[in-house]
Amino acid sequence: MQENSRYAVGIDVGTTTVRCLVAHIDGTTGTPTIVGVGSAPNSGMRKGMVVNLSGPAQAMDDALGEAERMSGYQVNEATLSINGTHILSTHADGMIAVGGMDHAINHEDLRRIEEVATLGKIPANREILDVVPHAYKLDGQDNIKDPIGMTGTRLEVDAHVVSALTPHLVNLQKSAESAKVNPHNIVVAGIAAARAVLSEQQLENGIALIDIGGATTNIAIYEEGDLQYSAVLPYGGINITNDLAIGLKTDPEIAEQVKLEHASAVARSDNSGISLKHGDETYSFQTSEIDEIVEARLEEIFEAIQTEFKRAGRAGKLPGGVVLTGGTAQLKDIAEYAKQSLGLAARVGKTSGYGGVADGVENPQFATVVGLMLIDAESMNTPHHVSKPKPHNPLGGASGFVSKFMDRFKA
Repeated sequence: MQENSRYAVGIDVGTTTVRCLVAHIDGTTGTPTIVGVGSAPNSGMRKGMVVNLSGPAQAMDDALGEAERMSGYQVNEATLSINGTHILSTHADGMIAVGGMDHAINHEDLRRIEEVATLGKIPANREILDVVPHAYKLDGQDNIKDPIGMTGTRLEVDAHVVSALTPHLVNLQKSAESAKVNPHNIVVAGIAAARAVLSEQQLENGIALIDIGGATTNIAIYEEGDLQYSAVLPYGGINITNDLAIGLKTDPEIAEQVKLEHASAVARSDNSGISLKHGDETYSFQTSEIDEIVEARLEEIFEAIQTEFKRAGRAGKLPGGVVLTGGTAQLKDIAEYAKQSLGLAARVGKTSGYGGVADGVENPQFATVVGLMLIDAESMNTPHHVSKPKPHNPLGGASGFVSKFMDRFKA
């Protein structure tokens, strides 16, 4: 790559793991090619929210360092994920006068109507992450998707707004700045995962993305090409691990190994025992006992998901069904369980939209970071300049800022 090469970077700041992707942008086609991958265990977060600034800062620095060594370039800016139950999904509408009969709608008009639509709808302690216009109305003409260039005097909008509590957003920003990264775009984890695994046709038909991570579950519902509803639940794979540790009377490390290697989302008729080796010890457990514990926790998670579907008015009404991502989507037969529990078609998502080969990137736990990288590539207005890497100081000085209105992302 040359010194003026363009690159896109995504950093998924998960509760248990931070993942980073660096991709080179082809100057002709605009296609991102993955050239660096990094991951590091995270501490200092609970259920998607920062509770200790140094933990995520160190994890970001470690993951970035790994990706930089692989790519050969230093990362200064990136698109980051945000998570947590404080993320709110709200409906908003507004109307503005746009001038005389010969006035052509421009981007400034759209910016102004977004401000009018969100004014007073979002509490003062929240920051807007995303404004997704569902439809515009111009002088009485309904269901306009893109009014740019059209003429009229009265413009109305019906929109979906995603916001986050300001303290949580600022804490994430500070952790990133400590790792010497300027977060020029911040996207809800579930929305980013949807970008990586859902096609335009699926978004049009109606589909839900369910991202079951370590400590949270993100839900993003799409219809007619737009985000219609989003929510974050305080449950994830770590809850299954903890339940197994308690139920099997074993250490969390062994319970995690049981979950990854021997657990199933659908109960098995075979009650044969399983054995696994951990360190110098060999442990044995009953299949029926593992299944009972896993099923109880999954039932709780999917009941909460179904409650959100009902709140959104989409329970049993999504032609495209659901797509599962996140580390817990690796659980054996989880798609079948989702199908039975939600009464919808279900499958595990596979990432796409990029070139290059990197171990594990096609797996469901990488969906969010791939989506962040793709959003980063799409949102670039000017080339990013890259330079040779230098050592990070994870607790160094701060730089950059999080703008009040983030770059708008429409899947």
